[in-house]
Amino acid sequence: MAGKLDLRHLTKAERLKLTHYKPIMARALYIHWPFCLAKCPYCDFNSHVRERVDVARWQEALLVDMRAEADLASGETLTSVFFGGGTPSLMPPALVARLLEEAQALWGFAPDIEITLEANPSSVEAANFAELASAGVNRVSLGLQAMDDETLHFLGRLHDAREGLSALEVAQKAFERVSFDLIYARAGQSAADWQAELSRALSFGTEHLSLYQLTIEPGTKFATMVRQGQFTPLDDDEAADLFAMTQEMTCAAGLPAYEISNHAKSGAESRHNLTYWRYQDYVGIGPGAHGRRGGLATLRHKKPENWLAAVDARGSGCQEERVLSTGELASEALLMGLRLAEGVDLATLASRTGIAAEALVDASEANKLEQLGLVWRHGEHIGATPAGMPLLDALLARLVPDALVEA
Repeated sequence: MAGKLDLRHLTKAERLKLTHYKPIMARALYIHWPFCLAKCPYCDFNSHVRERVDVARWQEALLVDMRAEADLASGETLTSVFFGGGTPSLMPPALVARLLEEAQALWGFAPDIEITLEANPSSVEAANFAELASAGVNRVSLGLQAMDDETLHFLGRLHDAREGLSALEVAQKAFERVSFDLIYARAGQSAADWQAELSRALSFGTEHLSLYQLTIEPGTKFATMVRQGQFTPLDDDEAADLFAMTQEMTCAAGLPAYEISNHAKSGAESRHNLTYWRYQDYVGIGPGAHGRRGGLATLRHKKPENWLAAVDARGSGCQEERVLSTGELASEALLMGLRLAEGVDLATLASRTGIAAEALVDASEANKLEQLGLVWRHGEHIGATPAGMPLLDALLARLVPDALVEA
């Protein structure tokens, strides 16, 4: 199993000696802004509501955290930057610009770098879109979530449908690339309802859509409401039918699924998220941010106040930095890669982890799942079929050998 040794006191050279993992040199930077105006009832992300945020202090702390990570993860030009949250569109554009300026100075930017910011579609935040574009953001991911007021109220969103669609229009004028999110398979949602809503979403002509089935996450307000009988989630079979409809409609519109919940025109896939799903290295700063660096896992303090205190005390918000075992590396890579339509290249994964390609998946189970039409295999590549995608958790439990999990 992976060691629990605290590595934060070690030098970069000492860290590198601890792992034989061979990362693919694609460097992405994730910056977490943890604040929201309200907590959505379905959300289990690291988001917090605070009456006041000291922007100057947060700017300095994020810069310090970024420099600390750059000292350990230097050498590769950034290909993507992603501002996530929380609600990053609440960040002042000047803060976004300063963080991007520092990131470019520390790592350098690829000529075609993708810089994404997650945004809420309120009129207040939309008013900053032009300034955010001037600051360097060239892609926005808009949390539309639904296009009718009743559903938006149920989802706890602060914007209404008119405001959301207006913000989408502003975003399409301000940014080079635009994506937006919708949540479907909601309680009581019929196939006709979702067909009409998705048709309308496709009519706006964005290059990318993130379409998520509503899941009831532990610890959320929705989990409490379901437990108290306030509403009943959509039946699994009905949700599966909506998933199949989603695949058919988006494919017909030229935005096929390249990942289980993400759809894009050819070439418009989220390069930053592909870094995660292809299990390439990335840097994460800000409260609760994860990172993967040369076989090491990093985790920042989750609570904003604890993260600030760590930055002040040690010059870094890192709570944990540990070596991942070869079994963990391979399991994580399979977990992420099987979400993709392109699947996983087992030969490449074998060369990176030192585990033989034939030991990465259970061949007997793979054969059974292939015969059932849930898995495909082409040479050293393996992936989930469209029929298998909704069953991904179950497929992983069968495909990943016990010996690999325990390694």
